Amino acid sequence: MTRLLLVIAGGLVGAPLRYVADRAVQSRHDSLFPWGTFSVNIVGSLILGFLAGASSALPHGVQLLVGTGFCGALTTYSTFSYETIRLYEDRARFLAVANVTASIVAGLGSVFLGVAVSQAIWG
Repeated sequence: MTRLLLVIAGGLVGAPLRYVADRAVQSRHDSLFPWGTFSVNIVGSLILGFLAGASSALPHGVQLLVGTGFCGALTTYSTFSYETIRLYEDRARFLAVANVTASIVAGLGSVFLGVAVSQAIWG
């Protein structure tokens, strides 16, 4: 039960933060490209990579709270998919392909960077 509560607590913070961050970032761009979703997914990937690299140094509860709960609620594959399809249907096909490509490359890059930073700290 404690594990479930940790995941719920992380989600309670991550979900509204995703919404607020998405709206704040997107409002600063006059573009069809989904910068808000892209940004939260990259930040979430960085955090998750950091946690993965530090998994032996952190308590399991932190991984559940931050990794599963917070990052799970902060990042969003479904919105990424929906926005990509929306771009494609709106004939912004270059932006749809750019969204997929940039999200994969930047997401993986962020995970690797997070792992590298945590391993540099904890060895």
